[in-house]
Amino acid sequence: MITAAAAIMAFVFGSFLINGNPIVKQFGVGLAVAVILDATVVRCLLVPAVMTLCGKANWFLPKWLGRALPNLNIEGGEYFEERDKQAVAKPQLEPVS
Repeated sequence: MITAAAAIMAFVFGSFLINGNPIVKQFGVGLAVAVILDATVVRCLLVPAVMTLCGKANWFLPKWLGRALPNLNIEGGEYFEERDKQAVAKPQLEPVS
């Protein structure tokens, strides 16, 4: 996915070579080469290699940062647990007929 997006960007930047202005041509070549190098060398080779070398340290979160970050619960499990606790704590009264 990343490589495909980089290829599209490289072609777009390569289209700057059609322009007659030499400065625009230089920008096109520079940006195209930079995108290709970033997509291939950095994202496909260096990032996986460094993550393999670092192991579990990739996912280390300092305690002070863990306290500063908000507690996000995407699926809403905590909400439903709290709701169920409140339902058990307050039994519903049935009307007398």
